Amino acid sequence: MTGRERVLATLEGRFSDRVPVMHGSFSSRIASHILGRPAYVGGGMQQWREATALWNGPDAHAEFLARSIRDAVDIALACGHDMIRPSYWRDRRKPAKRIDELTFRYEQADGSWEVKQLDAATELYNVIDSSPAPERTFDGLEKEIEEAEDAAAKYQPTEADFYETLEVFRRCGDRYAVRSGGPWTSIQPEHPFLLEAALLRPDLIERYLDAQVVTSLKAVGFLAKRGLRAFFGGGDMASDLGPMYSPRVFRDLLLPRVRKISDFCHSIGGFHFFGTDGNLWPLADDFYGASGIDGHYEFDRKAGMDIRKLHARFPRVTMFGNISSYTLHVGAVKQVIDETRACMEEAKETGKVVAGCSNIIISETPPENLKALLETVDKYR
Repeated sequence: MTGRERVLATLEGRFSDRVPVMHGSFSSRIASHILGRPAYVGGGMQQWREATALWNGPDAHAEFLARSIRDAVDIALACGHDMIRPSYWRDRRKPAKRIDELTFRYEQADGSWEVKQLDAATELYNVIDSSPAPERTFDGLEKEIEEAEDAAAKYQPTEADFYETLEVFRRCGDRYAVRSGGPWTSIQPEHPFLLEAALLRPDLIERYLDAQVVTSLKAVGFLAKRGLRAFFGGGDMASDLGPMYSPRVFRDLLLPRVRKISDFCHSIGGFHFFGTDGNLWPLADDFYGASGIDGHYEFDRKAGMDIRKLHARFPRVTMFGNISSYTLHVGAVKQVIDETRACMEEAKETGKVVAGCSNIIISETPPENLKALLETVDKYR
């Protein structure tokens, strides 16, 4: 079977000749180690590279995009993936000033600004200084949402919006499944004011999410017409301890919108996947059942997300990942081997897992742990 056939069989609950594989993502250092050359993939490192390219001009930015596409494909194929992640983290804003090699300043039309700096060891591109953030109010939030609604109504997807995805699909889509963005439904728990609004002004959050749905359906429809079928959306909403908002908030606010995207994906022959790591058991019936999602990526073993347990309750759902970045980072080689072997065996048993590291393989991952991961996947798939 081709990688594309293998993933599709797993999604549809049919026989697959072996376990399909896709590691969630790679830091640049780890991918460079595997490929034997500097690899244009990763998180903050890629955002800093894009800032550098934009600062250096259009030709440099075009080279950045070309190298990023090449390396996203090359690292996937080097690690035996059946599904390809075509793009990594982006920051499309052109910096207003380059302070030093690792540091850029960004400015907005409203006068606000921030300074971001790359930490080369962790490959994080963090805000180290910024203009004072104005105090948020519900009146201000309503204005923000009105602007989001207007933007969603006017939004018309273009090929430039999904350049990497479409380019990789043209090159590889006949042989490999290609992961596509498009949908997005999140209250964004990293912004505490939105969590407060979910309790005190749920009407505003409903409108906020509805605007996301409008944009999501347009993007998914646009991509489906070009042959894409695997739509990865969602948004972080849980930690190892559980969801960051209550089951009632999920049921009342998020669930109807997630279901609407799932139904639309199914109506055009697509699959809807929701991404969040963390412990989702308190939301299980709604998240895995009533939402209609076809799969959960960043499915996190360390947070207690058990393949057999989930499959027994929700046999229709496909799981992506389940090998922990944490284990790869700080575990002993034997722990990596044991966890990887368990994931592969449970994937074979259920037939509903695209196995791999559930999140990014971070830059500080020991080479011996990386070697144990890749060799154990190959041995047991």
